[in-house]
Amino acid sequence: MPNEKDERGGAMQLWAKGLPLDEVIHRFTVGEDPVTDLKLVPFDSMGSAAHAQMLASVGLLDIADAKALVAELNNIRTLAKSRAFNITAEQEDCHTAIEAHLTSKLGEAGRRIHLGRSRNDQVVLALRLFYREALLDAGDGIAALAQAFLDFAAANQHVQMPGYTHLRRAMPSTFGLWGAAFAEGLLEELEALKSLQARLDKCPLGSAAGFGVPLPMNRAFTSELLGFSAVQRSVVDVQNSRGRHELAILHWLNSVAFVVEKALWDLALYTTEEFGFLSLPDAFTTGSSIMPQKRNPDVVELLRGRMGELRGLANQVEQIAVGLPSNYHRDLQLLKKPMFAALANGVEAFGILTQVISSLNVNMETCESACSDDLYAAQEAYDLVRQGLSFRDAYQVVGKQIQAGGFAPDRIAPVPAHVGSSSDLGLDLSQVELDGQRVWIRERRSFLATKETALFAFGDTNA
Repeated sequence: MPNEKDERGGAMQLWAKGLPLDEVIHRFTVGEDPVTDLKLVPFDSMGSAAHAQMLASVGLLDIADAKALVAELNNIRTLAKSRAFNITAEQEDCHTAIEAHLTSKLGEAGRRIHLGRSRNDQVVLALRLFYREALLDAGDGIAALAQAFLDFAAANQHVQMPGYTHLRRAMPSTFGLWGAAFAEGLLEELEALKSLQARLDKCPLGSAAGFGVPLPMNRAFTSELLGFSAVQRSVVDVQNSRGRHELAILHWLNSVAFVVEKALWDLALYTTEEFGFLSLPDAFTTGSSIMPQKRNPDVVELLRGRMGELRGLANQVEQIAVGLPSNYHRDLQLLKKPMFAALANGVEAFGILTQVISSLNVNMETCESACSDDLYAAQEAYDLVRQGLSFRDAYQVVGKQIQAGGFAPDRIAPVPAHVGSSSDLGLDLSQVELDGQRVWIRERRSFLATKETALFAFGDTNA
């Protein structure tokens, strides 16, 4: 029976058949699941609540038992959110721990909850519910960071600075252009988040071990209860999609990191004494253990390192998941730890960088004094074009002036006037787009919260 005790006195595993188990092998196969699975307890409780209601709807579970199960699953969810629910090493994972709790509280009803499912589809469902919430958290963080860049661009849109290519001075730029660039990049990633949420918006429950079950399961009903837009039809693809969906999430996070780490590189450069364009508040810097004068931008460097860490975690997931045959394999257990780390570290990093951008000090005089005459060479060539020269001839004329040391540009010549240029950053349009992305995240979160409330209302004895 699932609630019997094994030789060590712990709750018997869901897969146990009364045969002896080597202690060392058991510890190795369990790994870190008793710790990592604590994150999944609220989500596995949701999945189990929906499953119990579905079983009752098709006559496979007494309605009173289903209500009692849902009520106790709600209690488990509450305990988990307050960190008062534990998973023992003997229980191995959240699925066994939850069933053991239900059985201890409800007896026979608890033994019936596993009908028609496997740990295989349980974990996919719990992870998918976790991912869709964690991605909204990431979206909120990215939106806040985009807002910080937009605010910075608006406050400093006319502060001149050199624009660089090859890390060499190229053309006049502004910190408005600099800030707007990163806001725009993050807006693209927020748009991509919608597609990522859509690919996760299919319910895997009912696929069991990957081959379905010979029972009249109503998978569409379960899907609706949990707020999915559809059922993941192929029961084999449910397991095949493990790793594939994780990599999609990590590739998205890495694309965000690609945007962010360029800003971090610039911050590390522009806050040096040699550049001096920007400075961090003293509270954001650290000192040297040997050099009294040093103030170091450790927060910027560690954030840059975190972006590299995200790439490393993506590579770890890829090395584990890619190349496996069809269906379930225990290797997939090892995906959870790097996935949880990537999502948690990413959200934390985006929040810290938002604080950094919002606290930057711009040294206007240093920026403007760095804009030497040579930066205006292209602008001078265009001025000659407006006077009738071909661009190629104008280019040669200005080049010879610079070589002869007689280049004296008109620094107040017309500046670019097209959208996206320093005189037309399009910040209002960017703000409208960002506001729209935030509304979508808020509405999506509200929809899922409403579904969760309705799901557990089934077990409310006062309803």
